[in-house]
Amino acid sequence: MPLADSILSRLREIVGAENVLTAEEDVIPYGFDGTAALKQRPQAVILPLDTSQVAACVKLAAENKIPVVTRGSGTGLSGGSVPSDGCLVLCLVKMDKIISVDATNLTVRAQCGVITAAIDAAANKHGLFYPPDPGSMKISTIGGNVAENSGGLRGLKYGVTRDYVMGIEVVMPDGQIARFGNACVKDVAGYSMKDLFIGSEGTLGIITEVLLKVLPRPAARRTMLASYARMEDAANTVSAIIAAKIIPCTLEFLDRMTIGCVEDYAKIGLPRDCEALLLMETDGHPAAVADESEQMLAIARAHAAGDIRVAQNDAEALQLATARRSAFSALARVRPTTILEDVTVPRDKLAEMVAFIAEVAKKHKLLVGTFGHMGDGNLHPTFLTDERDVAEMARVHDALEEIVTRTLALGGTITGEHGVGLAKKPWLKRQVGDNSYALMRQIKHALDPQNLLNPGKIFD
Repeated sequence: MPLADSILSRLREIVGAENVLTAEEDVIPYGFDGTAALKQRPQAVILPLDTSQVAACVKLAAENKIPVVTRGSGTGLSGGSVPSDGCLVLCLVKMDKIISVDATNLTVRAQCGVITAAIDAAANKHGLFYPPDPGSMKISTIGGNVAENSGGLRGLKYGVTRDYVMGIEVVMPDGQIARFGNACVKDVAGYSMKDLFIGSEGTLGIITEVLLKVLPRPAARRTMLASYARMEDAANTVSAIIAAKIIPCTLEFLDRMTIGCVEDYAKIGLPRDCEALLLMETDGHPAAVADESEQMLAIARAHAAGDIRVAQNDAEALQLATARRSAFSALARVRPTTILEDVTVPRDKLAEMVAFIAEVAKKHKLLVGTFGHMGDGNLHPTFLTDERDVAEMARVHDALEEIVTRTLALGGTITGEHGVGLAKKPWLKRQVGDNSYALMRQIKHALDPQNLLNPGKIFD
């Protein structure tokens, strides 16, 4: 049912007429995110400019029992920001101010709509850096990263978004504004409420401002790329590096299909006759970087690495890193629909899982390229398909069911960084169990009893 004119009129009063979109051609771009085959037209799209406007919009929606779905740049890969039926979309991209960079306390305070890479760029001016680096960092917003608890290529050494959030400002489902955390390094007063909202995918509250920890920028870095005739050798290299008490900032891999697609796309001289590529990076004090990189190269050679390339400068390092960072874009050129999946297994099960994915792809006659974060066991099997082909999409569904089942059997998780959203919610209870699942639902009901914030995500 269309929104009443009185509701639209009030929204225009709150944010300005130019920030309320209702025409079909205006709202269609907000009807989907980066997840394939999921879309829904929103009733209206609201673009607030500050927290007070967000709160006023949410309060109005709550009073009229109108669902609200929040989004940033729409780069999510689990359907988390796909509109629900009859909802308002609150798009927060205009809340894009970096409020402060505190070099003394090593923090950055920013509105939710700031692009993630801009956080790092602002810190860089002070000799600092923001470690989380999701593949979408040049276009994703920091609020979306916090809502999804995003990971990235540097996750092995530096952790994920949660590890850098010191404080947040949240608009609650009734329109009230709450603030949790502060700039203190140590604070154990009361429940750690900010952690409840990190990774909650917009179902418990709307994150409008964040206080982030940043670190001194590493003085040196070395980037290396090694090829392998067997995926098992690449996985064993990773295990041996960790066993040697070396924690690289990056340990990424690409399988044969992904290598070929990346080389077709980026033309950076990758070897096409190998089964796996391993991107290795170490950073820190120059002496430590030199020592660790030599150890890593020796370990790679001892585990049957073929061609090994070592970046001689920043430009070469960027070129080698492109082999991994362009994987999704390269694969997306092959077929009309690209379904980028996300499962994680313990590191010692990684080679087994990659081999199983290849077997499943062959069994169901599907094109699947696999890449991911070998250092932390996070895999991205990427289905290259066509959503218009009903029979093929059915095979994709069956293949994904087998992959998730094996993931859980190996002690893994249905999502390492993309979130549950719409795409993964059928498997959540299977992973966490009935009691934990029921507890999550109780928390949702306690904070959002009308089920108005991002309804239908994570749970039915």
